Amino acid sequence: MATALLQFPHLPHIEDCAKRIRVYVKGVCMVDSRKSKLVWQHQFYPVYFFPTIDLPQWYLAVGKSTEDKVLYDLLIGGGGGSSGEGIMTHYLTGELAGLFTIKFDAMDAWFEEDEQIYVHPKDPYKRIDVLQSSRHIRIEVNGVEVANTRAPRLLYETSLPVRAYIPKPDCRLDLLEPSDFKTKCPYKGEASYYHVHLTSGVASNVVWWYPETTLECAAIRGYVAFYDEKVDVWVDGEKQVRPTTLWSA
Repeated sequence: MATALLQFPHLPHIEDCAKRIRVYVKGVCMVDSRKSKLVWQHQFYPVYFFPTIDLPQWYLAVGKSTEDKVLYDLLIGGGGGSSGEGIMTHYLTGELAGLFTIKFDAMDAWFEEDEQIYVHPKDPYKRIDVLQSSRHIRIEVNGVEVANTRAPRLLYETSLPVRAYIPKPDCRLDLLEPSDFKTKCPYKGEASYYHVHLTSGVASNVVWWYPETTLECAAIRGYVAFYDEKVDVWVDGEKQVRPTTLWSA
């Protein structure tokens, strides 16, 4: 069962961050800050904001501006051209006044201390536990059993359904076809996907696995998981209700 998202009483929610944060693009260190802040502008995850003193103005050109904020374009290579329009936002009024933020995926690399991070900053209020289990888990896709195990590794992640990671030998590998689709998770790593091929049709990208993982999720490396939202799952003989999440559609 999913846990409710952490609800802050007010947004944006701003917290000081003790970590040194560095941001790189095209080999240039755009930001090197020891006074960054974690800001929740929505309930899902935070983003990094930095004080005006850390604004790398020599690499920027003013794009659009209003009374409330200035959008900066990134100058490339000193040739006077610009790219990455609106790549940085500097706030002039309100609770974020005196702070700026950078589009995460517009940069080449982000570091917390000397550890590179991916996708977005990790939420300090999110927890992930991977537990070895002896529960009996069966999974069917359109009435065909595709996995049957008594040795799952259960991943408990704040605000998400419990995910059962299953040893590949306990799956119908003959029904799984590698997909080109990939996703990245800041907590686990980069996931690869499988389609499930049945005589009745193809269930696309309903299975994923991590060839490599972050250190904290190393226990699920090489195991596969199914979208419980899109398949039928039995746990200890009891059929589970499909959860309703962002991945239900």
